[in-house]
Amino acid sequence: MNFPSNIFNSHSRQDGDFFLGITNILGFKPKNLKIFKKAFLHRSANKKDRKGNPMNYERLEFLGDAMLGTIISRYLYTEVPEGDEGYLTKMRSKIVSREHLNELGKDLNLIKFVESRIPKTHFGDNIHGNVFEALVGAIYLDRGYKYCEKFIHERVIVPYVDIEQLEGKVISYKSLVIEWCQKQKKTFNYNVYEDTGNDVLKHFAVKLSISDIVVAKARATSKKKAEERASKRAYFALQDKISRA
Repeated sequence: MNFPSNIFNSHSRQDGDFFLGITNILGFKPKNLKIFKKAFLHRSANKKDRKGNPMNYERLEFLGDAMLGTIISRYLYTEVPEGDEGYLTKMRSKIVSREHLNELGKDLNLIKFVESRIPKTHFGDNIHGNVFEALVGAIYLDRGYKYCEKFIHERVIVPYVDIEQLEGKVISYKSLVIEWCQKQKKTFNYNVYEDTGNDVLKHFAVKLSISDIVVAKARATSKKKAEERASKRAYFALQDKISRA
């Protein structure tokens, strides 16, 4: 791929490195580098534009989330003509799940571009999916729908989307555990409490009890994630019983 001969003259060396790195990930050259730099700007950097508006990746993340959902929806609509609305919605949820987006962000090593005042080792897993969505939003603003669709097809659909595998993919272990408890008429309780400990970021711990017996424990940076992790551990601990239900 040929790069502009004046790239290191028109930008700082840091911008030049960023341009090369982003171009390798995108597979095409960005036009407006400022948009892509914003896609990796964490709110802790506390930067503002000339009008005093906060500058970070969160607005681009919002836009990228919408574009990702639209393009994946169109793909599923075309590829699975027999799928009804419920099926298509469920499959889209599996493809754009937070867990899957985090995997995509990690595989592309997007966190290396993040500008933040917080050490990167202190970020939770969601930072990977957040900046991936922000990157998609930046592509849309910089190059439009066709380039956005091309990127998602090459970076998401081709390497990761297998319809048959996704049909068996679990979206929420918590839902499975709760459904089983309700069918078996068993009481369940998620006891969540703040557990900061020595961590810089706030953590939450959860104890999942079924019929007043603690069956799983977990910690995470949010209550929702802690409950899901505990549910996953409980699911595998009770898998034989749940599969027979």
